Amino acid sequence: MGILLLMIMVSVSLGIMFLIFFFVGYKKGQFDDDESPAVRMLKEDKKTKDKIDS
Repeated sequence: MGILLLMIMVSVSLGIMFLIFFFVGYKKGQFDDDESPAVRMLKEDKKTKDKIDS
């Protein structure tokens, strides 16, 4: 029974720790990227287009 309580406390504390890390990352603006790199790659850049046409 004691190990069960220990495992519950460890899992809850890990969950709280990850939640704190998430809010710290959110406050620092880590999740403010409106376009992902995969979408940016698909957009054609004028500089790239000019190099291809030359």
